[in-house]
Amino acid sequence: MENQTTAQGQTLTEINPLEEYFNVLCLIRDIQTCKRFYERFGSQFSIDYLDSIEEVLEVLEENPSVDVVVADERSDGWILLDEVRKRGTIENIPFIILVKELSKEVIQKAKTKRADDVYSLYDQEGDLYVRMQYLAKRQLLRAKSASEKIEKIGVETPFWKRAMDVAATSFALLCLSPILLLVALLIRFDSRGPILYKSKRVGSGYKIFSLYKFRTMRTDADQLISKMASQSMYSRASKVESDTSGSDLCSECQSLGKCQKLLFFDNKEICELKYKEEKEQAAAFMKFQNDPRITRVGKFLRNTSLDELPQLLNILKGDMSLVGNRPLPLYEAEKLTTDDKILRFAGPGGLTGLWQVTKRGKGKEDMSEEERIQLDIEYVKNFSFKMDMKIIFMTFPALFQSENV
Repeated sequence: MENQTTAQGQTLTEINPLEEYFNVLCLIRDIQTCKRFYERFGSQFSIDYLDSIEEVLEVLEENPSVDVVVADERSDGWILLDEVRKRGTIENIPFIILVKELSKEVIQKAKTKRADDVYSLYDQEGDLYVRMQYLAKRQLLRAKSASEKIEKIGVETPFWKRAMDVAATSFALLCLSPILLLVALLIRFDSRGPILYKSKRVGSGYKIFSLYKFRTMRTDADQLISKMASQSMYSRASKVESDTSGSDLCSECQSLGKCQKLLFFDNKEICELKYKEEKEQAAAFMKFQNDPRITRVGKFLRNTSLDELPQLLNILKGDMSLVGNRPLPLYEAEKLTTDDKILRFAGPGGLTGLWQVTKRGKGKEDMSEEERIQLDIEYVKNFSFKMDMKIIFMTFPALFQSENV
């Protein structure tokens, strides 16, 4: 990767693609695997655990801030991989399979199913963080190639549009400055770490920029885990591990010497009471892992969408516009580099756009990926001052709707 550069002229070796945490979405059902994964990587990643394929797919479709999916093969990880690779908007998201043991057969299966990496928590000492950095930098290399391609089309923001962005954003920042200052102070007093969180997005001309949000998560997770390790939730999980180690029976059945209620699960017979007990403890452990990461202020900011306000700085800087095509995460943008789709990056990125208000206007609960792309291209070809004002006025009522526009 010698001297490779992004659209912004930065060398890839100088870039930390994600400047706070990798946002990792995990499909792991086994409590011991959850604990092992967290103990090894909890200080490096922002981890969210889910235990069903449906929940994972729903989060991926709605949350473009997820950077990597990690799925345990014993928790239907291969099935989730197949589902992700079939879905247009998320099919390119980096995907790592967790396995108990590495083998040639597993590696070949991962290649066939288009997994980005295979990792064993039990017989590998390699740094998963370095692997994720490689995956992110690989995306940046692809972005560079796409940027060179879009330059031939020509991208230029009209003076009237830039003037409107600067005027409106400056006025908004002036009016909102007391709120912004108050939120910044609350974040600073609530937990250590930067006030702003940055994540990479692809905008106009396929340029990569850092999208700003108020930080809502802790940066001292490793210290937090040490402090909370003695809490009852964690202690109960540890107790279950020690009490039932080496036995497929719950404590009640162990005292009787035989299982009172067998359950066939994962190709073996286990005690149903023990299975339920471990599942409850897994849920408790996941709650223990996830809850401490979101700060008290962060929870409020997320619920009120106030964490999005710093994006006004992106508009003022010229990274994006008030109205335009939605800036995309790298894994989604890298799919749209064919001649018939890359045109959507020839227009400005924006907070709101044509497809958002079209979706609401037609009362559609969902819109296909192809429909969104075509509306983005339509905006690039036809945008004007009149169209932008119309989209802005159509956006305000949508702010009071439940749908995400």
